[in-house]
Amino acid sequence: MIRVRNVSKSFNDQLVLNDVSLDIKSEEIFVVLGESGAGKSVLLKHLIGLLQPDSGTIQIDNEDITHLPESKLLKMRKKMGYLFQEGALYDFMTVFENIAFPLREHAHLDEKTIRQKVKDILKMIDLDEVEEKMPAQLSGGMKKRVALARAMILDSKILFCDEPTSGLDPIRSRDVSDLIRNVSRKFGCTTVITSHDIRNSFRVADRLALIHDGKIIAMGTQDELKASKDAFVKEFIS
Repeated sequence: MIRVRNVSKSFNDQLVLNDVSLDIKSEEIFVVLGESGAGKSVLLKHLIGLLQPDSGTIQIDNEDITHLPESKLLKMRKKMGYLFQEGALYDFMTVFENIAFPLREHAHLDEKTIRQKVKDILKMIDLDEVEEKMPAQLSGGMKKRVALARAMILDSKILFCDEPTSGLDPIRSRDVSDLIRNVSRKFGCTTVITSHDIRNSFRVADRLALIHDGKIIAMGTQDELKASKDAFVKEFIS
C-alpha cells in the first residue's frame, strides 16, 4: 500500500529525515514512534504529499507521488483522511458543518444524504447528540472524535493521525486510541499514526517503527521492539 525508499529531507542544512525506508501494508495500523523533533510529523507530511523529499521515493498504491503535479495529488488526497494534532476544527462552524464540509466540497450528494452520513458517523463515535454544538463547547477528547469523523467522512482508505493523544489525559488518550483502531477496522483502511505515547501505541498497532535523529532504528511488532538490544530502543519503550 505505502512504500518509502531512501527518503531524505533537510531544512536549512539540518538533516531531518536520513535515508528512511519502510513498507506499510494494506489495512495495517502502523505507528511511527519517536521523541519530539525526531522527524515523525515531517515523515507524515511526505506521505500525504505536503512535502517533497530531497532524495528517495514514496509510492502509494504503486504510484510514485514524489513528483506528482498538485492536480493529481489533490485527486489522490480525496481517499486520504488526516487527523491533525490539535484537531483543527473550524471554530466558526458547528460540529455538523465541520463533518459535512468535505462532503460538500468533494462529493456530489444531496443535503438529505449528507445529513444522514453525518448522523451515522457521529453515532459511530458516540457523539450523536452534539451536531449543533460549536467546537468551543467540546472537551479535548470530543474535539479529537469530531476531527476523526471529519477525516473519515469520505470513506477514506488511508488515515493519517499526527499525535492523536497529545494533550489528553490517560483515560481520554486510551479512548481516542481505541476509537481510531475500531474505526480503522470498520472502514478497512490503512492507518499511519505518529506518537510518543508508548502505552497506547502498543495497544492499537499491528507494527511500529522507532525514528531517532531522522533514521528508523527499529521496526516490527511490539514484541519485536521489546526484544531489541539497542540501548536507545530499550530506554525509549521502557
